[in-house]
This record gives sequence, C-alpha cells and structure tokens, in this order.
Amino acid sequence: MHPVARFCGRISESRPFEVAIVLVIGANALLLAVETYPHAESMVPWLHGIEYVFRAVFVTEIAIRILAYGRNPREFFRHGWNVFDFIVIAAVFLPGLHGDTAALRVIRIARVVRLVRFSPGLRTIVTALLRSLPGVGGFLALALVTLYVYGMAGWLIFGASDPDQYGTLGAAVLTLFVLLSLETLPDLIESGLELSPWTLVYYVSYVLITVNVLVNILIGVIVNSMEEARRLEMTTHMATDDDNDGIPDEFDRIVISQRLDDLRTAITQLERDLKIDRGPHL
Repeated sequence: MHPVARFCGRISESRPFEVAIVLVIGANALLLAVETYPHAESMVPWLHGIEYVFRAVFVTEIAIRILAYGRNPREFFRHGWNVFDFIVIAAVFLPGLHGDTAALRVIRIARVVRLVRFSPGLRTIVTALLRSLPGVGGFLALALVTLYVYGMAGWLIFGASDPDQYGTLGAAVLTLFVLLSLETLPDLIESGLELSPWTLVYYVSYVLITVNVLVNILIGVIVNSMEEARRLEMTTHMATDDDNDGIPDEFDRIVISQRLDDLRTAITQLERDLKIDRGPHL
C-alpha cells in the first residue's frame, strides 16, 4: 500500500480524528442555531468566515477518507454513509448555492445527520428504520383501509349531527387520525352518546383495533427490524480482520476469551490439587 494511503488510513481510523469531526459537526449545528436569532445579523461576516472554515475541514476529512483507499478510491463509495457524507459536503459547491438560500441551509442542516455514522447505536436505529420500511408499508396500507372504513361509517352515523367533524370523508378521517392520540376521545364519546348509546360501540371498536392492535403491530415490526439491524451490525464488526491472519478479529477475541477462561479453570484446579492457600498476604 502506498505510504500516503497508509498514513491517511491511520488518521481516518483513529479515535481522535473521529472525535474532532464530531466536535466540528456539533459546532456547525451550534452555528446554525446562532443564525436563527435576530442579533446574528451584526455577526454575518464572522459567521460566513466560520462556515468557510467548516467547509475546509469537511473537505479535508473526505479527502483523507478517500485517500485511505489508495489506488481503489471506488471502494469508498461502496459504503452508504460514505456516499451520504460525500454528497452533503460536495453539494455546497454546486453553482447557485451561495448566500443564505433555503437549499444551502438544508444542506448545512443535513451535515448534522452525519453524527449518526459515528455512533453505533444511532446507526443501528437508522438501519432498523430503513429495514422496517417494507413492513411499515404493509402497516400503512392496513391503517388506511381501517381509517377509510371507520371514516365512511362515521360519516353515515355522525354526518348530519356533527358536520364539522364528520361532514365529509376527509373530515371524518382527519377526526379519526387525531383520535389516535386519545386526547379527543372523551369529547367524541360524550357527543356520540347524545345521539345514541350504540355509538359507544363505534368508538370502542375503533380504539381497540387502531390504538391497540395496529400500534402494537407497528411496534413489533420496528422491534424485529432493530434485532435484524443489531445482528447485521455485529456481523459487520465480526467480518473485520485488521491483523490479516485470515480470522475475523471478533472471533480472535472470542477464542482468546475462551482460552483465558480455560486457563483460569486449570489454574484453579491446580491450586486445589496442590492445596495452595490464596488468602490475603501480609
């Protein structure tokens, strides 16, 4: 490997480098927060200067990460987080993105999302959310059907007596969507009982099906995706082989831990055989 690639690899994999980038991203978030206050107008030249410093730091970071791959810079773009980082950092140099345009502010805000890549826990959560999208899609389809059926039923039952909440299908669905929080349930039940005691069946069945069943299904889908993402994260770590001995590093640690346990057991048994007293020594 080329000396420059080896040097950049050591830097990009070092803990101080990651901590420094995290601190810069945090400072960038703080700068964006300061710009929201009215008194920041008098500090515009200073804020723009600090923004250019952030750009230089981020560009240097990406350059180091790419150079770490030596003659195979394409390997850098095989990782999703690397592609995201590159796009977020390179986008600020697109023509037309200057000054305080809304698009530039969105890109600068997106830099804060880069904190996810430096936290294994956050990466697991994001991966879980992405892996849960197919299941969430099925859940949303079921939820839309449920809202449609109950919305039509609500329009038929309450359309004449409560047109503000159930006068149209859209208003009925919006009322039922807000009802998912259960905050408006007492008022709706009270107004429904004035019409008929049987309206209680409508609201009770809706709450049982949507708030209890559907929400629990959604939680189950996300929890299952969390477990899959955690196993994927563990598999990724177990696939690394920094010492190039042909055995993943995680397996090396497991084997060493097992051997140490076996050694402790053997020493304990030997002490028992030799009747060695391991009491406190004066």
